[in-house]
Amino acid sequence: MKSNIRGQSIRRIVLKCSGEALRKAPDGLSIDPATVQTFARRIKDALTTGVQIAIVIGGGNIYRGNVGHSQGIDRNTGDFMGMLATVINALALQDAFVKAGIETRVQTAIEMKEIAEPFILKRAVRHMEKGRTMIFAGGTGNPYFTTDTAAALRASEIGADALLKATKVDGVYSDDPLKNPEAVKYDKISYAKALHGHLKIMDATAFSLCRENRIPIVVFDFFQDGNIRAVMEGQPLGTLIC
Repeated sequence: MKSNIRGQSIRRIVLKCSGEALRKAPDGLSIDPATVQTFARRIKDALTTGVQIAIVIGGGNIYRGNVGHSQGIDRNTGDFMGMLATVINALALQDAFVKAGIETRVQTAIEMKEIAEPFILKRAVRHMEKGRTMIFAGGTGNPYFTTDTAAALRASEIGADALLKATKVDGVYSDDPLKNPEAVKYDKISYAKALHGHLKIMDATAFSLCRENRIPIVVFDFFQDGNIRAVMEGQPLGTLIC
């Protein structure tokens, strides 16, 4: 099956998901087993396109460093706590992937050799070439950087053809569509417009990395069955930023 995003052939992508993707509801379990299994099923469906997939997972369902900082926790400490939360999520995903028959590996930016491999670029690429789905955890391994930046960094390092940003909405709008019924959805916008329009899709560092390395970003609704595969097959879902 030929895979492409809006006419551009792709063989490898990075999927950025927030930790909230593993939570059933805002007031539900931080990691809901059924929700994680659904996540695995959607990834397995997307793998039928033949595209190599790497996932960068956030940790907001467990802990957010910026929230801790606002409550008096040292910023460095809070950010490292958030990185550890992403590792917990990565292990939950790995467990679900294995049960779904997806061969996978977890690599962390902070070494935890008893539970995951350290991030080693050539090893990660080799795993993907062998058909293994990668899960990158621990952010960048440094405080003051978001997991969006980690996703852009890993996409740049592994030579990804696109970065897919999983959200709960069907693309990028001029304003919050839940608050403003006049908000306009963009099918395609430039990096510059996304940055200067303060559209709050990803942080500026992540955008800059993608722009400098010419990695297109697709913002789409991950929670609709079949959407990730449809994006890889070139269907005009979500918003393309390039």
